[in-house]
Amino acid sequence: MKLMIASDIHGSAYYNDLMLERYKEEKPEKLLLLGDILYHGPRNDLPKDYAPKKVLASLNEIADKILCVRGNCDGEVDQMVLDFPIMADYLYMYIDGLELYVSHGHIYNQNKPLPGLRGIFLCGHTHVPLIEEHENFVYLNPGSVAIPKEDSCHSYMMLENNEFVWKDLESKEIYMTYKAEL
Repeated sequence: MKLMIASDIHGSAYYNDLMLERYKEEKPEKLLLLGDILYHGPRNDLPKDYAPKKVLASLNEIADKILCVRGNCDGEVDQMVLDFPIMADYLYMYIDGLELYVSHGHIYNQNKPLPGLRGIFLCGHTHVPLIEEHENFVYLNPGSVAIPKEDSCHSYMMLENNEFVWKDLESKEIYMTYKAEL
C-alpha cells in the first residue's frame, strides 16, 4: 500500500492546496493526516493564506481517501464540518507487514508512547521532521505542512514498500529516508 502522511496544516489554504497537488502527483491509496487540520492554535502565528473553510472544503472532496487522528488544535466543532473522522487520539494500522501506531503527539509521543507499542510510531505536533529509534519502536515525524519549526522545510512523508521518504512540499526534493525492517 502506498500512503501519504502529513501533519499540521493549521488552516493554511496555500499549503493545503500544495499538499493536495502532491497527493495527486504521488497517487497514494490513502492520505493519513496526523492532526491540527483547521485551527492555527494560540502558540502559532497565522500561516500563509489562513482560510479554514477553504481547507475543509478541499479535504471534504477526498474524504473517502483520508485517515486522521485528532491534534491538540482539533475539536468537536471541526468534526461537525469535516466529512471524515478526526476525533481518534490514536490509530493502529497494519500495512505490508508493518505495525503502524499513529497519534498526533500531544498525548502520546516518543517520551510517553502508547501502551504495548512495538513497531513504527508516527506523530506530528512538534513540526520538526525526525527519525528516532527506541528499544521497542521507531518514532517518525513528517514535520509540518504549514508551519515548520527549527529551520525545517514545509514537508510530508510517503510510505511505500516499507520505506518512509520525507519530501520538501515546495521543491519535491527527498531529504530523509527510513527503511523499516520487518
